[in-house]
Amino acid sequence: MTVFLPATNEKELAKYALALQQLAAGRSNATGSVTLAAGATSTTISAENCAPQSAVFLFPRTANAAAALATTFINSVGKQSFTITHANNAQTDRSFFYVCLG
Repeated sequence: MTVFLPATNEKELAKYALALQQLAAGRSNATGSVTLAAGATSTTISAENCAPQSAVFLFPRTANAAAALATTFINSVGKQSFTITHANNAQTDRSFFYVCLG
């Protein structure tokens, strides 16, 4: 994960330089992982960097997640969260990586 700069009034230029280096190396705070809720038709994820106009992309992490792709989609994206709609089943290993951009 990249260096987090919480304040816009950060004075240490080295922190900015490190954050930019890590971003250029492919690290980002816009990623995470999620496991779909068993016995439910939707799963809501808290994601600090998401906003209503963000695009969320899912990538299967497990075989059961790959099998669930046909019935899994991002239903809504809001401030600091998004909701995945999916098939209702008892599997507890439908895990995905996600990226929230924008």
